[in-house]
Amino acid sequence: MIIKEKRLRPSLVLWFSICLPTVAQDVQLLTLEQALALADEHNPQLRLAESLTEGAQAAIRTALARPNPQFNTLAGPQYRRLPGAEPGLLTHVSVDQLIERPSIRRARLKVAQLGRESTQHTLAEARLNVRAAVKQAFFQVLRRRAEIGLAQENLRLVNDLQRRVQVQVDVGEAARLELTRADAEVATAQTFYNSAQLRYLNAVAALRTAVSAPLAARIEPQGALDISVKLPPLEELRKEVLSRYPALLQSQAEVRRAQAQLDSEYAQRRPQPSVRLEYERQPDLGFFRVGVSIPVPILNKREGPIGEAAAALNQARAMADLRRLELQAALERAYGQYEVAGQQVASFEQGVLKEAEAALRAAEAAFKFGERGIIEVLDAQRVLRTVRLDFLSAQFDLQSALIDVEQLRAQEAGARP
Repeated sequence: MIIKEKRLRPSLVLWFSICLPTVAQDVQLLTLEQALALADEHNPQLRLAESLTEGAQAAIRTALARPNPQFNTLAGPQYRRLPGAEPGLLTHVSVDQLIERPSIRRARLKVAQLGRESTQHTLAEARLNVRAAVKQAFFQVLRRRAEIGLAQENLRLVNDLQRRVQVQVDVGEAARLELTRADAEVATAQTFYNSAQLRYLNAVAALRTAVSAPLAARIEPQGALDISVKLPPLEELRKEVLSRYPALLQSQAEVRRAQAQLDSEYAQRRPQPSVRLEYERQPDLGFFRVGVSIPVPILNKREGPIGEAAAALNQARAMADLRRLELQAALERAYGQYEVAGQQVASFEQGVLKEAEAALRAAEAAFKFGERGIIEVLDAQRVLRTVRLDFLSAQFDLQSALIDVEQLRAQEAGARP
């Protein structure tokens, strides 16, 4: 006897792996605050930015360091070549110390301090980017999970409609073409449901990447796309962004740093003296000498380093202007998306969604009493499904716009009240 193995369809396997709890897999409930806290602790982008800050702090210690003295010694025998000379051991010892000018030291220290300030703004921007990415990924998971719920509801409706059509066909009240249409709609609804599950899996994977922390095999985000935040006027937001956003502050710090580097290069045009102490011992004589060494800036007047520093200053200024324009454009784009998405959400809540639901109920009632065919019911179901998906997309777009505006306002709050 041959036993045939009965396998589940891939769609059912995927559904069981996502929606049903198992013994082998632990479900981890994850709120937005917990996801943000895990990202702050484990995300490698923040560790990279922190390492840059540590390096800038070390650069300050380097700028504070003073030049070391240089010790030289020579020794060797002295031979007699002329009458009266004394043979013996000849010893020479010298110490050189560079006398660093205070203006050069101050300029070098200012460059290092501004470098640390720049990296601190870089760290702040990295934290904003990481938190915004976590929020976007978190609400994307909520959106995809809601799409699965809509797909389940749609599949339930078309399955129920198919069963009723099957009964009508069996008793001879409807043509078989009606059943064929119902079967096709069931297949379409099943495909939409499978696609919603795949999008959910991709969203969960993106959330794991954004958090970058060890999570359970199955996570269950806790939250909703309920938006009730009102933004201030655009002009007020523009002033706030231009005065607080870390990227713009970092570019301004880079301008000051480039100016300090240029001042440092100019300061180094003036020579720095070196003090030299020497002691020499001959077999019959001893010498002690003190001298000063001053380089003469004739052949090298540091035109190259000064020109490089001036070009770097111009580049930093241009980068600051470009960053300001980019921030203004990003704010206008996010604010425009916020206004449009808010209008769409209000339109759906005020009547479009209710009208689509009422149209489906009317079509189902008419089909039940034989006043309408299956085509009208299927059309009403498609309209309702489209309206619900559009409403969900509008909610997510509004949520996404608010996250972008919060990021530009340098707000790090996890959840809104």
